[in-house]
Amino acid sequence: MKFRTRLRVTFVTIIALPLVLTALAFCGIGLYLMNVQKGFPIEELDYTAMTENMREVVDATDRVFLTLKKQAAEDPSRLADREYLETVSSQIARKTTYIIVRKGEELYFAGNEEAAEAIFPMLPLYGQEGTAEESGIYFDEMDKFVKAVDFPFPDGDRGSAFVVTKVNSLISRKLLVDMFVAIFLILIFTGLMLTRWIHKGVFNPINELNVAMRKIKEGNFDYILETDARGEIGDLYRNYEDMRLRLKENAQESRESERQNRELVSNISHDLKTPITAIKGYVEGILDGVAVTPEKMDKYIKTIYNKANDMERLINELTYYSGIDNNRIPYNFHRINVADYFGDCVEEVGLDLEQKNIQLNYSNLAPPDTVVIADPEQMKKVINNIISNSVKYMEKEPGAIDIRILDGADSIQIEIEDNGKGIAQKDLPKIFERFYRTDASRNSAQGGSGIGLSIVKKIIEDHGGYIWATSREGEGTCMHFVLRKYIELQQDE
Repeated sequence: MKFRTRLRVTFVTIIALPLVLTALAFCGIGLYLMNVQKGFPIEELDYTAMTENMREVVDATDRVFLTLKKQAAEDPSRLADREYLETVSSQIARKTTYIIVRKGEELYFAGNEEAAEAIFPMLPLYGQEGTAEESGIYFDEMDKFVKAVDFPFPDGDRGSAFVVTKVNSLISRKLLVDMFVAIFLILIFTGLMLTRWIHKGVFNPINELNVAMRKIKEGNFDYILETDARGEIGDLYRNYEDMRLRLKENAQESRESERQNRELVSNISHDLKTPITAIKGYVEGILDGVAVTPEKMDKYIKTIYNKANDMERLINELTYYSGIDNNRIPYNFHRINVADYFGDCVEEVGLDLEQKNIQLNYSNLAPPDTVVIADPEQMKKVINNIISNSVKYMEKEPGAIDIRILDGADSIQIEIEDNGKGIAQKDLPKIFERFYRTDASRNSAQGGSGIGLSIVKKIIEDHGGYIWATSREGEGTCMHFVLRKYIELQQDE
């Protein structure tokens, strides 16, 4: 069942059910009161009353009436005694019940003179129907119930004693209709207010969520829903915001990944085109007989070999980047001695740097027994990438690269510094981003995919370390990275 249908059913139920129950209650009360009043016939009375209050009215009137009736039968002269009448009047427990005694046509005694003056002209005459009987008279205009007994005064005048009771609980038919209309209007008002409240608290938020979900469907992740509401609606709004932010973040990451992939393809295509063009040119030179001497032929072949190596390096870098992007870099961690490992690395790269007329300086300030947990192959890739990057941007003669190992309390810090052209301060925070290149010219000497330092950062972080760079334009760049020491716990003997 839809919410709108549920709302309509709720609205009808709120109005119809209370009305039906109210009508049944009034009918039941009316039938009950009619049965009660059969034993107490009241002339001209055709209105309902609350049962408990009606009993009190009849009982209070009957107690006083029976006393007066008994006295009229035994000694009617006492009803002419004002002191006796005062005594009987003072013994009446109900304040709205009082005695009136009439002598002839005149008021002889009144327990409540002010009220008696209003009803006295309406009282039945001596011997009139309704007096000296068990029945009573109800005066609708004044809401008063009267019982009367006739008796003779000692001097022979005719007298009548009346017991008057103010009836506040008798409900007129007009009042009953007014109450029914009022209840109906109240229920209508309540139903409208409840419907408005439900509409505001349920339908409006659902409509807003529906609009927001359409925005999401259309790819608009900037449509914000804010609310201070609690409960299910508030949870829905907050869950939508969490979903929107997550989808927006994923969309931005996806767009950034697509941009980077396009840039990677463009970079790799450009960098592959350069060695391929060179290889093609030298091969055509050989085929055309340009390399007529053994020395020239040897130069052409070496150039082709170097360009092929450049192509292989680019392809390997692309493959390695794919592994980084999917977190599939294979690691084989071992305990390695820092002095031995970096000593071998320096010896290996030193030969290549010597051929390029670059001086390599190495110093190790860490204790000889310092050990770290690392993957030797991946750490070698870190060192080679940093050094190859330094060589690529080396513009000074002679070039120099310094490798320093500094000792810390629970870690070592490796610094690889060159005297190259340096990096501008605005570019320094971005050099570890994938595909970021400070050289916009992309010449063949300084080409590259722009992912070398991002690979370095990934490897260092996977080792539990961190890396940063400092540089000054025209003076050089220094790469710093930190690795934690391996400390073996020894139990005291």
